Amino acid sequence: MTTLNPQVAKRAGRKEWIALSILCLPLMFASMDVAVLFFAAPAIAADLKPNATQQLWIFDVYGFILAGMLLTMGAIGDRIGRKRLLIIGTVGFALSSLFAAYAQSAESLIIARGILGIAGSTLMPSSLALIRVMFQDPAQRTKAMSIWSAVMASGVTLGPIIGGVLLNSFSWGSVFLINIPAMALLLIIAPFLLPESRSETRSPIDVQSSLLVLTSVLPLTYGVKTLAEDGWAVLPFVMLVAGMLSAIVFVRRQLRIPNPLLDIRTLMERRIGGSILVNFIAMFALMASSLVNTQFLQSVLGYSPFVASLWSVLPSVAVGAAAPIAAKLSQTYGRPRIITAGIFLAAIGFVVLTQVHLEGFSPLVIVLVGAGLIAAGIVSVMTLVTDYVVGVAPVDRAGAVGGLIETSSELGGAFGIALLGCLLAAVYRNSVSSLLPKGLTPEAAHAAEQTIAGASSAASHLPAEAASRVMNASREAFVTSMHTTCLVAGAILVLAAVITVVLLRDKKTDIEAAASSRA
Repeated sequence: MTTLNPQVAKRAGRKEWIALSILCLPLMFASMDVAVLFFAAPAIAADLKPNATQQLWIFDVYGFILAGMLLTMGAIGDRIGRKRLLIIGTVGFALSSLFAAYAQSAESLIIARGILGIAGSTLMPSSLALIRVMFQDPAQRTKAMSIWSAVMASGVTLGPIIGGVLLNSFSWGSVFLINIPAMALLLIIAPFLLPESRSETRSPIDVQSSLLVLTSVLPLTYGVKTLAEDGWAVLPFVMLVAGMLSAIVFVRRQLRIPNPLLDIRTLMERRIGGSILVNFIAMFALMASSLVNTQFLQSVLGYSPFVASLWSVLPSVAVGAAAPIAAKLSQTYGRPRIITAGIFLAAIGFVVLTQVHLEGFSPLVIVLVGAGLIAAGIVSVMTLVTDYVVGVAPVDRAGAVGGLIETSSELGGAFGIALLGCLLAAVYRNSVSSLLPKGLTPEAAHAAEQTIAGASSAASHLPAEAASRVMNASREAFVTSMHTTCLVAGAILVLAAVITVVLLRDKKTDIEAAASSRA
């Protein structure tokens, strides 16, 4: 494995920082598209009249395809040129956004969202690889990565809010049309500001490996997400098993062929493999926090989705400050120490969430403080992990490594929602049954015992006093399940801190890296 010598690394100038700002703009819109349809669902349903299955795919196909194509697109960028792939993907993203905005049927919107996912998968690994090339100085690259991570996190947060604002004045197609100006700006400026870079070895893409990635990531993501949302069912379980088997075949093939899509042996190096694992756990915890807090704001405090999303913006302020601070501190104390500190900060955030109660000090304030600590800690971790893995990777594999990092993030988020979502639901069901008032009809009791949304639906058909008691019981049960889920998430983060200390720690390298960064 070859790395750049920090002592002789070229320092980036104004051109590179301007190029980074241009790279971040389409990146934000690509990450926004994961959640931008949250508020558009009613308008799309009224206009296109999708059935339940079609509606599921309208929302999910973008994220599924994105996760399945990241690794392949990163490898393609290494071979044909990262800037070239970025420009091709930008054109595809703009055209598919136009196609989606004027879709005349549910089927055409699903196809458009799928193409958007393919185009979006070119933007993330290409931008990471270009940052690796443009910012050779370790300190500057870490700062650039902190900006990149903050933009990614902000895009996911801002997606629902921007969608809600647009839908107040325009049709649902507007949530796609806003992508086009950003992509047009990138197409105009990118040829002049972005450098071209590609691998020196121009080996062909292994098509079989690319298909194995798709048949691994897509079923895994679909399986865990569907099981979390809808509970036990045969199809998502079969998909989950099929994805795992395909992943095993993929790994065996990468170890066998001379030019693998993913160098598995590189992952066996403890600091690189450990960093990818820490990144997976970090996204696992971040999505769990989002799941818990979103439901609390809407189902317990009773905010509308739009108002809840506005409150959710506040923790992103902490993200904007945390990423550059973590980058700066890592130059003095080394990445492993600051990654460990970021993990513990997020764990403290989960402990704060266990102090949320319906009575006493404002639960909204506690939720926002806890969410801010979690977001600040996790984004700091992801910034430094991404910077480290991309920094030590060979330049000719930067795109593939960038795709691997993003794939681990997508899978971590899917598993976080699935596993901790199941825990949240299980504890709720176990708690609410003993709190519900006596005398409910079997149908009302069953609905209230499933979810807090079911309790709200059941309460709407009851007399005022009984409805109040049902809702109070469901809110109390949800808070109990929230506490348990946050404790488990915090414990998982403590495990991640142990992994960081054991696998990422290298005292000599840390001291040398910190010294070279300060120099």
